[in-house]
Amino acid sequence: MLSRRSVVALTASALLLGACGTSNDNGSNSNASSGPKKVTFEYYNLSTAEPMKSFWADAIKAYTAQHPNVTIKNISIENDQYKPKIATLTQSGKAPDLFATWGGGVLKQQIDAGLVKDLSGDLSGIIPNFTTASLAAYQFDGKTYGVPTDIGMVGFWYNKKLFEKAGISQSPTTWTEFLDDVKKLKAAGITPIALAGKAKWPGHYYWAYLAMRIAGLGALQQASTTHDFTGPDFVAAGQQLKALVDLDPFQKGFLNADYSTPDGQAATMGKGKAAMELMGQWAPSVEKDSGGGIGGDLGFFTFPMVDGGKGSPTDAFGGGGGLSVGAQAPPEVIDFVKFALSEAEHSKAVKVGGVLPVLKGEESAVTDPNTKVVAENLLQSTGFQLYLDQAYPPAVGQEVNDSVAQLIAGKFTPDQVAKQITDTAKNEAE
Repeated sequence: MLSRRSVVALTASALLLGACGTSNDNGSNSNASSGPKKVTFEYYNLSTAEPMKSFWADAIKAYTAQHPNVTIKNISIENDQYKPKIATLTQSGKAPDLFATWGGGVLKQQIDAGLVKDLSGDLSGIIPNFTTASLAAYQFDGKTYGVPTDIGMVGFWYNKKLFEKAGISQSPTTWTEFLDDVKKLKAAGITPIALAGKAKWPGHYYWAYLAMRIAGLGALQQASTTHDFTGPDFVAAGQQLKALVDLDPFQKGFLNADYSTPDGQAATMGKGKAAMELMGQWAPSVEKDSGGGIGGDLGFFTFPMVDGGKGSPTDAFGGGGGLSVGAQAPPEVIDFVKFALSEAEHSKAVKVGGVLPVLKGEESAVTDPNTKVVAENLLQSTGFQLYLDQAYPPAVGQEVNDSVAQLIAGKFTPDQVAKQITDTAKNEAE
C-alpha cells in the first residue's frame, strides 16, 4: 500500500529546536545580529525501498546544502509500522510538522481535530501546478490540506514466464477467466497469488475491487453517505472473494506474511515464487528491493470485470502519496515542500520509475516501462476510487481491512463482512 497503498502514508514529525525569527526570502529564519537561527525537524516517511529512498535522501541533502541552518532528520518507516506510529502521534493532539498522507477520510479527521495546516495560501504558488486528479484526495471544502507526491492505481502484477508455463496465453478480462487461470496455475504446480495476510490492507483490495465491479463505483460512494454495506451487491463481492479463497490460491503461510519483509508478499513475487499479486504502482520497486525482482517477465493487467456487474472495466481503484503539514509547523517545512515538489526535483523521481506524474507537463519524464503501463491505464480510467481504508473514516477503513481478513481466513461469511462494516460505519456516524 501504496505504496498502500500502499500503500500508501503520512510523512513527518518536526521539532523546532531553535526559536523562529522572521522568515527571509529563502524560508530560513533570520536575525540581524547572529544570522539565521538553526532549525531541526524530523521527516517521517515510507520510503524504505529504492528508488524513492535515495530520492528523498538526495532532496534533503540538496535542500540543506542551500540552507545550512536547517537540519532535516530523515526517518523512514515500513508501511505497517508507520501507520500506528503516526496514529499515536496524532492521538496525542499534535500532528507531525511534515508527514505523508493518503488523504481521504483519515486526513479529514485530522483536519477536523485542528491538527493540519490549510496550505491554500502558503502553497498558492505551486498548487495550480498539480493535476486535478492527483490533488483531489487532499482538498476539502475548497481548501487544500496536502499536496501529492504520487498517484497511481492497483492492478495485478504477474509473472509472464509462470503464466506461459501454465498454458495461459493472455491475461484474464473477466472474473470467471481469472478463477480459471488460478486453477491452471495450481494444476501446473505454481502458487497463483502472493498475499500479505497478516498486513490485512492488501486483502481489502480484492473485496473493494469486486464491489466496484459488481455494484459500481457509485454504490461505494453512496455507502460512504448511507453507511450501509449490506446490499446484495456488497454481499456478492464477498461471495466472489470466497470463491477465490476456496481455491487455496495463496502461498504457504500467507496468513502470517507481511508485505515487504524478506518472506512477505513482495519478496514471494520478486523471487518468482508466485504468479501474481494485486498491488499498487510501487510493486515493481518493492519486489526488486525485497526479492530481487523478475525483470522483463513482469507484466500488468487491470482487475477483471464480473459477469453481470454494474461497474465499468475502466474504473480504477488506488491512490497516491502526499504531504501534509502540521498546524504548528515552522516556515522551513513549507519551504522544503516547495523545493522537493518543484518540477526540477520531482521529475527525478518520475524518471527513475519511483512515482507517477502529479505535476502538469511531467508526463514526458516517464521512461520506466512499469510506470508507463500504469500511467497509460490511469489516462484511460473513467472513474476513480480511493483505497477504502483511507477514503472512509479510520475506524470504518480498519473494519474493512479486519473483516475482509477474517473472510480470507475462513472465519467470516460474506454476510458477516457486510454487517460488520455497516455496524462500524453507523456507529461512527452517530
